[in-house]
Amino acid sequence: MALAGCSDYFLHRPNYQGSVDRASSHRPADLIGPSFRQPSNRNSPSHQEDDVDLEALVNDMNSSFESLYSTISMPSDSVPLIHNGQLQRSPGPRPGLAPSPRQGVCRSQPMHILAVRRLQEEELRTSSLPAIPNPFPELCSPASSPMLNPGSLPQCQPSGTYIIKIFSEDGTGRVVEIPAVMTARDLCQLLVYKSHCVDDSSWGLVEHHPLLGLERCLEDHELVVEVQATMSSDSKFLFRKNYAKYEFFRNPLNFFPEHMVAWCQETNSTIPQSQLLQNFLNPGSYLEIQGFLYLKETARKSWKKLYMFLRRSGLYYSTKGMSKEPRHLQLLADLEDSNIFTVITGKRLHNAPTDYDFCIKPNKVRSETKELRMLCAEDEQSRTCWMTAFRLFKHGISLYQNYKLPQQKKMSAARFSSPVRSVSENSLVAMDFSGRTGRVIDNPVEAQSAAMEEGYTWRKRSQRMNILGSPSPLHPSSLSSIVHRTQLWFHGRIMREESHKMIIQQGQVDGLFLLRDSQSNPKAFVLTLCHNQKIKHFQILPFEEDGQTFFSLDDGATKFSDLIHLVEFYQLNRGVLPCKLKHPCTVVTL
Repeated sequence: MALAGCSDYFLHRPNYQGSVDRASSHRPADLIGPSFRQPSNRNSPSHQEDDVDLEALVNDMNSSFESLYSTISMPSDSVPLIHNGQLQRSPGPRPGLAPSPRQGVCRSQPMHILAVRRLQEEELRTSSLPAIPNPFPELCSPASSPMLNPGSLPQCQPSGTYIIKIFSEDGTGRVVEIPAVMTARDLCQLLVYKSHCVDDSSWGLVEHHPLLGLERCLEDHELVVEVQATMSSDSKFLFRKNYAKYEFFRNPLNFFPEHMVAWCQETNSTIPQSQLLQNFLNPGSYLEIQGFLYLKETARKSWKKLYMFLRRSGLYYSTKGMSKEPRHLQLLADLEDSNIFTVITGKRLHNAPTDYDFCIKPNKVRSETKELRMLCAEDEQSRTCWMTAFRLFKHGISLYQNYKLPQQKKMSAARFSSPVRSVSENSLVAMDFSGRTGRVIDNPVEAQSAAMEEGYTWRKRSQRMNILGSPSPLHPSSLSSIVHRTQLWFHGRIMREESHKMIIQQGQVDGLFLLRDSQSNPKAFVLTLCHNQKIKHFQILPFEEDGQTFFSLDDGATKFSDLIHLVEFYQLNRGVLPCKLKHPCTVVTL
């Protein structure tokens, strides 16, 4: 086996020896290994007769490979140099010194040595080239990309605690220290506890940008620290009611008009309303919202009307009328790295054609307006449809989980906390003493009406006692005129525009209301009510009867002693209103 291997190498040795001889003519003799030198006596008989000692040749080859391997395996501080394609070594040890022993030297090293030589040649070539900047920095990772400043975005897994300042709508603020993993829902529950509010799962945390004139309500599962990292120094968080946050799960027909919802594959195919929300939450469904929108041109105040399509992949507009062909669709905004905002000063700052404008803002944008996508709809229903579909496409099933979580908590709490009644309360029954003898009221509806009538009778009796002589320092007429000012739904002397703004900010859902002082009649009040995404105003007039003041919404047909009784009545009965009073418009001081 050894002879066969050596004979095979011997057949190629003349070329290899010749290449070394030619290279060695350009180098000093002391840099040439002993195994690569030519024989000093060319007239020897062995040279003339080509009688080669194979054992001596094998030993010669092994010693040469050992010396070459030791040269290439030297430490990094003495890397061999390449000159004219040949390997150069630093001068070896001085004569008389024995070389250091090498252990574990492999005998089949030629291919390995050549591979190492090629790698070292590539390193030398690349190290000598000048540094070329990356032409596509946006494709780098966030940690090494020059587009991101250090600390501009939080790490993938934030840790520690952060200081957050929250403002209410009246301008008061509160500083809280929260962990990095706290969500918007958890922070709202913390503020509800600290402010002694009623936790009805309708509170929200609003991201407010005053310079840009934008704001949006954070989703319950979003991390507050991550959102704060994308905000500018002038932006702030607001603690506010948002009744419309999940209203589309309760009444989807009011949010998605039939002509705006269609399949992507077919132009004129609509989706049954019963399967609408399932298709929104299903990531495999091909659903889209279509319709005309006004688009604000970049760096201009002019607006252009375009036909647009909102899909899971982004917002597109057609460059040719209402065509859906891919060659006519142009991507306008990506849903993954953007959020949708309500424009609060569209007419003044952006010269919007209508009052129903909204904006798609990339997360990387802080205060620049040139990268904002300003859009405007024809009416409020269209704007609500576009914004709701954007949230569903972006967050999907997470919104439904946020909607169901408070209900599941209430059900689990009710399962373990059953009301405990005393023995005396359990023995009580509803009785009717209007006749000669009393009778037990078995009908629950009749029993409830009897209880309400008895409560109203006690109210009238207490008012009569105050008239005859009550220890109360206030006259009943003056008391009825100021008792409503302690209620959360009463907002005093605010303008009509301010009441509109509050209703819009807290969600234009049916039954959202507030009461305020009338600007035209100092003795009257105004009920501001939202119905079908429209805001209506009803005047509450005072009436004098038997020296007592009453309030009425229907010109005296139904009269109430104070505004609290009036609100309680219309919370149970619609009466002359388009809907019942359901959600009070509340402002909380932090």
